[in-house]
Formats: sequence, structure tokens, C-alpha cells
Amino acid sequence: MIKQQLGDRLDGWIHTAFPFLFARPLNPNLLTVIGAIGSIAAAAAFAAGWLVSGGILMLASGFFDLVDGVVARHRGISTRFGAFLDSTLDRLADVVVLVGLSIYFARIGEPGTVLLTGSALTATVLVSYSAACAKLFVPAGINVGLFERGERVGLLAAGAILGFVVPALWILLIGSTATLAQRFVRAYREMERLDAEDRNSLEDRALRTKI
Repeated sequence: MIKQQLGDRLDGWIHTAFPFLFARPLNPNLLTVIGAIGSIAAAAAFAAGWLVSGGILMLASGFFDLVDGVVARHRGISTRFGAFLDSTLDRLADVVVLVGLSIYFARIGEPGTVLLTGSALTATVLVSYSAACAKLFVPAGINVGLFERGERVGLLAAGAILGFVVPALWILLIGSTATLAQRFVRAYREMERLDAEDRNSLEDRALRTKI
């Protein structure tokens, strides 16, 4: 949602705020991989109980995830593999940080919070999967909802840094579930529309054949 609302303005702001990213020919795929490594490091910090460090590492990872596409567009080298790599490693990042938190809560003996974290993880994965799966049937996609990846990363990182990680997990679970519901509704409407167009097209062809 953040990227959709800001649109092309985000690219301009990043160019202005971080000119060093464009001074040399950086490989955007390398930035994507660095971001994923940062997420793995955040997960390890969470598992060890270093919540503030984990939150900071999440923000650092999110920065690389934000700028890799901007660098690719700036250099004119956006590729299908780059988009595939970015999407795949985003899913890895989504999973590992919540697994890290699950390990932490298991270590300190909070099974209820482990269940909460696992539920948030499930909802998060389904939000991303629903959009990817819908693209097989709806070319325009169904990227709607309040809790896309940027919002999820910001919320969880803030919760870890500021000391409200459990409330952040509840918000993450509820917001992700609501986003998933929104996407199901959008997918149903778009697929029904496309099916209707296909039926009308078949009827038109059948009519023309009879004529």
C-alpha cells in the first residue's frame, strides 16, 4: 500500500536522500540478497532474545528491499529474474523473522504467544500467496489491502524496538487476515468478470458461426 500510494515520488525521494546508491553501477540483485541476509540476521537476533537489535536489522533489511527496485529502474536493468528473486526472498524474510520470534517465545515458556506468532506467520504467507496465485488468472493482479509487506515490516520492527512486540503480533494477525479477506473478495469479483467476458465471447462466436 505504501508503494502504491507514493508511486513514482518514492523513486525521486530515494534519489535525493541516498545519492550514493546511484553514483556507482550497483547490482540491484545484490541489494536484494543483502536485504534477505539482513532478515536472517534479524531472525537470529529475535531467537536470541535481542528484540531491539532484531527490529533495527529488520529496518535495515527493509531499506535494501525498498531501494533495489529503484536502482534497477535507474539503471534500466529491471529483469524478470530480478522480480522473481525479489519476490522469493521477500517470502523468506517474512517467514524467518516470525520463526525467530517463535523460537524466542518458546525459549521463555510462552506457548500462547508461540501460537499467536505462528498464526500471524500463516496469515502473512497467505496474503502474499493469494496475490501471486491470482496473477495466474487475473493479469492486473489483486494487490489490495492495508497490510502489504511494507506495513508488516514497519509494524513488527517498531514493536520489537519500542517494546510492544506482542500487541504488534496481534495487529499483524488481524490486519493480515483482513487483507486476505479483501483479496479473496477482489479475486472473486475479477474472476467472475473475466469468466463472464469469456462466456460472452463464446456466445458471440457461436452466433457468428450460425449466421
